[in-house]
Amino acid sequence: MALLHSRMATTFHPGLAAAASARASSWWTHVEMGPPDPILGVAEAFKRDTNSKKMNLGVCAYRDDNGKPYMIPSIRRQRPRLLEKIWTKNAYPSGDWLVFVRLLQRSEPVFCKDILSLAKMSFYPNHPGETTRPSSGMPACSYKVIDTMTHKTCGFDFSGALEDISRIPEQSVLLLHACAHNPMGVDPRPEKWKEMVSVVKKKSLFAFFDMAYQGFASGDGDKDAWAVQHFIEQGINVCLCQSYAKNMGLYGERVGSFTVVCKDEEEAKRVESQLKILIRPLYSSPPLNGARIAATILTSPDLRKQWLQEVKGMADRIISKRTQLISNLKKEGLFHNWQHITDQIGMFFYMIKDGRISVAGVTSGNVCYLTHAIHQVTK
Repeated sequence: MALLHSRMATTFHPGLAAAASARASSWWTHVEMGPPDPILGVAEAFKRDTNSKKMNLGVCAYRDDNGKPYMIPSIRRQRPRLLEKIWTKNAYPSGDWLVFVRLLQRSEPVFCKDILSLAKMSFYPNHPGETTRPSSGMPACSYKVIDTMTHKTCGFDFSGALEDISRIPEQSVLLLHACAHNPMGVDPRPEKWKEMVSVVKKKSLFAFFDMAYQGFASGDGDKDAWAVQHFIEQGINVCLCQSYAKNMGLYGERVGSFTVVCKDEEEAKRVESQLKILIRPLYSSPPLNGARIAATILTSPDLRKQWLQEVKGMADRIISKRTQLISNLKKEGLFHNWQHITDQIGMFFYMIKDGRISVAGVTSGNVCYLTHAIHQVTK
């Protein structure tokens, strides 16, 4: 056997040599390592960290006071029953009711309660990627939200935003966060939204609303949808992207809706036909499970009422943690004005140097450690 192995080792096999050469010149040999995602990369680094006191302040989904993913009770109880009803996993055409498409006419309810999964974009880093790709033909620019020059209050720089918006070309698409701005944590007040409506009308701008955190600003879904409702009441035909990932705890399901307000039924049919063309290469058919769960909650009066109460409880916990952060920072001895922590709203509060903290990651067990650390590095 030793002689045989020796002879085999010195024998030339054209097939083996070709295979080895092919491996050496793989299609992927020159592929470079891509940079980590600014958000997901931090999450991966967090997992690798062995420090027992570590806390994840970059989470984009809600966490309970133990820092654990929160399964909303009304959703949790419905999931097993609904999954039993789903007898087939076959794909459904985009025109079927399971896509939950609703193109609203002006005479119909302002607040859409139907569900669709079309090009939902929950994070601002996604928006430039969608609009600046070569096929879109749409150059993108930004407008001020927070005064980045002085950082005096970390509040909404409305005059700066309005000045920038007033300079953009007519008939441009204006992207707006409806509530609980991510990552800034600042929203225009109703009187400021009204001023923005005037500019939108004057410049014939196309208002495109992103509403990924409805309920997390105030705890009241209708109040958080005020801006969208007001724009429509003022005769502006908006587009609205909604997400149920956060306020229904369906983050892994990525359930959302896309609403287009049209002037009449005939226009709605034409717009719907174009949306179907867009849907086909994007995902063709939406996932069923999350959509069925969300639809059941929204169309059942008792379940909807319970869910809205649960969303308010989530928002109230976030608000209470903001207050606790301020209280603890005062105990540490203030060197800075941290009032923006409670002035800002929603899941995040903005820090200078383009950073944010997810208040959902703050718990009763880590808030003292966090405030002490913030004080030590900023004093």
